[in-house]
Amino acid sequence: AQGAPRITAELNDGAAPEDRVNHKRVARVMREAGLSGYVKKRKHRTTVPEPADQVVPDLLGRDFTAEAPNQRYVGDITYLPLSGAGGGGNLYLATVIDCYSRRLVGWAIADHMRTGLVADALKAAAAARGSLAGAIFHSDHGSVYTSKAYAELCQRLGVIQSMGAVGSSADNAMAESFNATTKREVLRDTACFTDELTARRKMFRWLTRYNTKRRHSWCRYLSPNAYERAYTAKLALAA
Repeated sequence: AQGAPRITAELNDGAAPEDRVNHKRVARVMREAGLSGYVKKRKHRTTVPEPADQVVPDLLGRDFTAEAPNQRYVGDITYLPLSGAGGGGNLYLATVIDCYSRRLVGWAIADHMRTGLVADALKAAAAARGSLAGAIFHSDHGSVYTSKAYAELCQRLGVIQSMGAVGSSADNAMAESFNATTKREVLRDTACFTDELTARRKMFRWLTRYNTKRRHSWCRYLSPNAYERAYTAKLALAA
């Protein structure tokens, strides 16, 4: 499922200078062997717009970067399809992703798209960070994100809400990209998960690996956790 850049980073990690390989060579060898990064697209509507009680501005303006961890987050809901043999229907994954490191700081899975799903993901992020006070959380205009209950939760946690334009996926492109990557690498050529338990197990395994092992191009081909550790080490050296 991995492309030449990530394979190159994996091969060069810890290698002696004379043993390092060039990404062009890796790409050539993969091409000759008929190997390539997995690509798959799937569309499913999970955003249900609802008029908000209050106007929430777009504080990111499609700038999905941050100067340090725990400053800016994006999140979304994506569906996880189940086979008819496993009861059919979908599970839903809600995410909270750090714009600095692309780390999945909070997530939740449920068989519904009610406010409790995104609330659980945000509370998981708050627990992981210790505090989200002063951080921005950016989402689309789905009804769960515009609900009064979610706004109250953000206020309690000190989170500043931000939302893109209604109907514009580009305004939350980072979260959309994470969703696509997740299903592409977990499902691959399988149309759906066989059952709910299998879906939860596979998603837990992949989401954990995403933070700890999966090399991200944004993180200079480090994992999100390693990228944050490098930031902490740099601060310690500067102190």
